[in-house]
Amino acid sequence: MVALQVHFLLIPSLVSIMGAAQSTMQDAALLSYMEQRFLSLEKRLERCNQGLLEYVEEFREFSRMVLSRLAGLDTDKAGLRGEVENLLTRVEHAQRDIDYFGSVMDSNACLEVHEDLLEQQLLEEAEEKKRLKLMLNASCDHMLAGIRSLKVVKKAGGKHGSWMKDPGKKHAKIYFLSGSVNNVILEFADIMAFMENNQTLKARRVPLPVPWEGTGHVIYQGFLFYHRHGSLNEIIKFNLQRRNVADQMLLPGAGRIPAYQLSPQTKIDLAVDEQGLWALHAEPETGGNIVITKINPVAMAVEHSWDSPCSSKDAEAAFLACNTLHVVYNSPSGGSSRIQCVYDVLGALNAPLNPGLHFPKRQGGHSTVHYNPKERQLFAWGDGSQIIYKLHTEQK
Repeated sequence: MVALQVHFLLIPSLVSIMGAAQSTMQDAALLSYMEQRFLSLEKRLERCNQGLLEYVEEFREFSRMVLSRLAGLDTDKAGLRGEVENLLTRVEHAQRDIDYFGSVMDSNACLEVHEDLLEQQLLEEAEEKKRLKLMLNASCDHMLAGIRSLKVVKKAGGKHGSWMKDPGKKHAKIYFLSGSVNNVILEFADIMAFMENNQTLKARRVPLPVPWEGTGHVIYQGFLFYHRHGSLNEIIKFNLQRRNVADQMLLPGAGRIPAYQLSPQTKIDLAVDEQGLWALHAEPETGGNIVITKINPVAMAVEHSWDSPCSSKDAEAAFLACNTLHVVYNSPSGGSSRIQCVYDVLGALNAPLNPGLHFPKRQGGHSTVHYNPKERQLFAWGDGSQIIYKLHTEQK
C-alpha cells in the first residue's frame, strides 16, 4: 500500500521532467533555425555588396571612357576649326584676287556706276531739302537779333517749374505748372487773373492721370504735351478740355541723359514755334550735343531729326524760333544767362552767336525758357519767378 502511494507521487515528477526536456529541445531547434536564416541573410548581403562594388567599378570605367572620347572630340574640333580657318583664308585671298581682276577689267564701268550713285545721292538730298522746306514752311524768314527787356510777372512756386500760353489765335489762358514732378495744372482765365495776389482761388485745377517729369512741357492746340514721370522717353498728349489722355509716343534715343547739364531734372524739352511741335534732348552718341526732333502732333510721330552742333554742357535751357535752335548757357554757380549757339535746321543760319547776347538786367539761372510764336516773346521761369522777355527780330 505504501509502495503504491510512492508510485503515484513519482509519476507527476517524471512528467514534469519529460516536459522540460521536450521544451529545451524545441528552443534549440528554434535557435538553430534562426542561425541558419541569419547566415542566409549574411550571404545575400555579401552578394549584394559584391554586385554594388562591381557596378561602381563598371561606372568608373565608363566615365573614364566617356572623358577620353570627349578629349578626342575636343582635339578633332580644334583640328576642324583650323581647317575651316585655313579654308576661309584661302577663300578671302581668292576673293581679293577676283576683286582685283574685276576692277582692272571693269574700271571704266565702275567709275560710271559710282558717278551715277553720286548723282542719285545728290538728287535725293535735294529732294529731301525741298521736302523739309515744304514741311517747315520756308516763308518763316525772321531771326532773333536781341532780347529787348524783361518783365517779372509773378513770383510763385519753387525753383523749378514752367508757365505758358497756348499760342493759338483765341487763347488767352495762362497755365501754371509748378515743380519738376507734379500732376496738377493751374489754369487762369488770363494774365491779369494770374497776376492777382490770391491766385489759387482764381485758378481751375486740372489733375493729370500720370505726373510729368522735368519742366519741358508745352501747351499747343488745346493739348498738354509732357514727358511722363518714371518713363525713359514717353511723351503724353493730354486733352485739357476733356481731361483725358488723347495719345502718347516714344521719342527714340531720348531720356538717358539730361537735355541740359545745368537743368538735370529735364530729360526731354518740348518746344513750339511757327512750324509746330518740337522735342529737344541730348544723347551720349552725339557727345552730349542737343538733338532736334520735329513731331507731328496729330499722328504723334517723328517727322525728322537733326544732330545740332550745340553742346548741352553748361546749358540751362533752349528754345526754337522760326525752325532755329537757340541754346541758353550759364555758369554752374549762376550768373548772366546768354545765348551762345544757334542752329537753323534748314541751313540758313548755322553759326555761334555773339557771346554778348545776354538776358538783360538779371543774374541767376532759368528752369525753363519757352518761345511763344504768336506774341514773339519768351515765357521763362527763373528761381521761382515767372518772367516775360520781349524779343527783337530781323530778316534772315
